[in-house]
Amino acid sequence: MKVKEWCMFCGECAGVCPRNLIEVRETSLKFREDECMECNICIQVCPVRALER
Repeated sequence: MKVKEWCMFCGECAGVCPRNLIEVRETSLKFREDECMECNICIQVCPVRALER
C-alpha cells in the first residue's frame, strides 16, 4: 500500500478494514500487507484519495 504525502491520518481506512490490518499512528499508517485480501475498501473510503496499491 502506498500512502501519499497528503494523508491526514484520519483513520477512515482503518475503520473499514475487515481484517483490522491498518493501524493509524500520529503521522503514519502501518499496514500488515502480508495478510491483506486486497479488497480495496480502504482505498475507496479515503476522503482525500491518499491511498493506492
